[in-house]
Amino acid sequence: MEDKKYITSAYGVKIPFLIYGTAWKKNYTGFMVEKAVLEGFAGIDTAAQPKHYNEAQVGEALAKLQEQGIKRESLYLQTKFTPLSGQDPNLIPYDKNLPIEVQIFQSFENSKKNLQTSYVDTLILHSPIDPYPVMLRAWKAMESIQEAKGALQLGISNCYDLELLKQLYADATIKPAVVQNRFYKESNYDKELREWCVQNNIIYQSFWTLTANPHILGHESMTSIAQTHNRTPEQILFRYLNQSGVTPLTGTTSKTHIQEDLKILEFELSSDELNSISDLLD
Repeated sequence: MEDKKYITSAYGVKIPFLIYGTAWKKNYTGFMVEKAVLEGFAGIDTAAQPKHYNEAQVGEALAKLQEQGIKRESLYLQTKFTPLSGQDPNLIPYDKNLPIEVQIFQSFENSKKNLQTSYVDTLILHSPIDPYPVMLRAWKAMESIQEAKGALQLGISNCYDLELLKQLYADATIKPAVVQNRFYKESNYDKELREWCVQNNIIYQSFWTLTANPHILGHESMTSIAQTHNRTPEQILFRYLNQSGVTPLTGTTSKTHIQEDLKILEFELSSDELNSISDLLD
């Protein structure tokens, strides 16, 4: 059985098989991060976007975990620069009137302060920026952060345009190591984009994986496979993605679901079962 707790990126960064997402938890964020890590999660996703994330509480949780013997270095931590279009106008963590490069530097310094860390494992551009020349300037600024060892690698999120991703990859000096996208039917589950990521040694992270797919979780093929393994359909979908080279995010606040999610390496899907689930994504 394949028991792969980590996948190693093109930059040598070990990314856990599941990442705990911290969006929309508000003042419950710190409590849930601490609980998730103590249960066994080794990866945390956040963002410098006060509209949806409480980054400071992630940092408070990390400090509490450090006191309990769980060192920062033992955890995978990623945060994001969120462009102006994704920010609450009253809660922007940088000066919106300054050039994009300065916005990124200010946002990242704020993230480090919030997270009580000197570095993150991955710094992610939260969404593409239009026009493209400005996006490329933003990426170059992120490259300078990586070169200064503030981030071990870079990534991009909410990028569903494969041609845009290819252009960024071609123009970037430091190539994206991670693409984090919503995993849903409307994008055809990024099939072509995911295949391109595999070919270029980019790790694809999925979010909204369960919420967007009740039709898959409830399908008779999925429930049959779940019964065969004595698991939940949610565990089956996460395991399918793992065996397909995808790293899912989960933001559950249920202790039961946290524990179930962490057990997906205890079983392995057969090639027939993988094909059966792939058919549901067509």
